[in-house]
Amino acid sequence: MMTLRSDTDWDFYWADVHWVHETFDHVYLQEHQRINHFRNHYELTRKDLLVKNLKRMIKHIHRSHGPTESALFNFLSTSYVLPAEHALFQEEFKRNPGGVWIMKPVGKAQGKGIFLINRMSQVSGWKVKGGRRVRQDDGEGPEAYIVQRYIENPYLIGGKKFDIRAYVLVTSYYPLVIYIHRNGFCRFSSTQFSMQSKDIGNMYIHATNVSIQKTAPNYAPTRGCKWLLRNLKQHLCSKHGQESVDALFTEMEALVVRSLMSVQKVMINDKHCFEVYGYDILIDKNLKPWLLEVNASPSLTAETQFDYDLKHQVLQDMFDVIDLERRHAGKPPRTRVGGFDLVYNDGPVKHERTSSYASYLGCYHPIPRAPRTKRRFGERSGPTAGNVLQTSRPPATPLTSSTASLTIESLSNLGSTVSLNGRQ
Repeated sequence: MMTLRSDTDWDFYWADVHWVHETFDHVYLQEHQRINHFRNHYELTRKDLLVKNLKRMIKHIHRSHGPTESALFNFLSTSYVLPAEHALFQEEFKRNPGGVWIMKPVGKAQGKGIFLINRMSQVSGWKVKGGRRVRQDDGEGPEAYIVQRYIENPYLIGGKKFDIRAYVLVTSYYPLVIYIHRNGFCRFSSTQFSMQSKDIGNMYIHATNVSIQKTAPNYAPTRGCKWLLRNLKQHLCSKHGQESVDALFTEMEALVVRSLMSVQKVMINDKHCFEVYGYDILIDKNLKPWLLEVNASPSLTAETQFDYDLKHQVLQDMFDVIDLERRHAGKPPRTRVGGFDLVYNDGPVKHERTSSYASYLGCYHPIPRAPRTKRRFGERSGPTAGNVLQTSRPPATPLTSSTASLTIESLSNLGSTVSLNGRQ
C-alpha cells in the first residue's frame, strides 16, 4: 500500500468494523466516496441484537396483521440472551427437559466459543466467574451469549450436516435495496451426524465453520469441505422435485428480505455506505430454512482455487453494482449485475421469467478463473482481462495511471483503500 496524502484521500475504503465504530462519525466524506459498512451494521450482525430485532418485528406484525403474517418471520430457532434472559431460558428448559441447546458468544464469528448443552448445570458452570466459559474484555461477569434451541433434524447429505453461505448486498436501507448473489456455497462437517449424548461436545459433527473443520483429522485441504450452491440445488431436485426445491429457495430469499426488513427502521442509512453480508442458513429434513447468523465481514480466505475464483467473482460483481465510476448514477437499480440479482427495491422485484415469485439463488452463473496477480486499473492482459476490475472515472474526471489493484488478498487486509486517481 502506498501512503495516503490524507486520511480521506480515497474513493473506496474496505474498512474494519472497529474503524467504523470508532472513526466513521468523525469523518466527513465527499460525494463520491464509498465504504463497505453501515454505521450500526451490528443491529443485524450481532447475534443478540438480531434476536431482539426479530422478536420486535414479530410482535409488531402480530399486532398489525395477525398471527399468520407474523409466522412468516419464524425462521430463527427459539433464542434467549444470557445472562439477561437466564430466568426465561430456565423456564423454557424445564418445559422441555432433555432438549439440546447451542450457546454462541454474541460478538464472535468462525465458530469461536460455540458449544452444545443438554443440562442446566452446564449453563450454571458457564455463569461462574473464572470458569472455563467466562471471558469478558473488562473482566466483569460472564461474556454475553445467546442460547438457541438446537435444530436436531438437519438435512443430511452422505450422513453429514451442512449449512449454506449466501452473499447478500444491501446498497440502501431507505429505500431498502437488496441483491443476492447466485453463487453461494455449502459448508459440510467432516464427521457423520449424531445426536447421541456422547457426541454433544464433538464440534466436528455439529459446527460446519471452515475454521473448525480444517482442524479435523480427516480434513483434505486439496478438496476442502464445500459444495457449490447450484450443486446442492441439483441434488435436492433429484430427491424432491423441482417444485419443492423452488419453494425452498424462494423461502430462503424471503428469509433474507424479512431479516433486513426487521432492522430497516433502526439502521442509519448513508448514501456512502453499502454492505456485503454473509448469510448462514440451515435446512432441516422438512426443507424448512433456518437463519443461523448474519456476518458483517464474511471471510474472503479461499480454501481451494475454485473457492478463490468464486469469492473473486462476488467481489468483482459487488464493485459493478456499487458503481464507483457512477456510470449508472441517477438511473433505477439494475435487475441483474453479474451474479447479483435485485430481489427487493422498496418492494419485491418480480422476476421476468416467471408468472409467480421464484428465486434465482443457486441458479447457474459461470465462475471464470480469477487472476492471481495484481494489475493496474484499466490494464488489460490477454484472456483474463475480463476478470480484472476495470475502474475509470466518467469523462469529466479522467483516470490517471494508477498503482491501485484489486485481488482477494488486497481486500482480505481490512483497512484497504482504493483511489481512482492513482493513489492507494
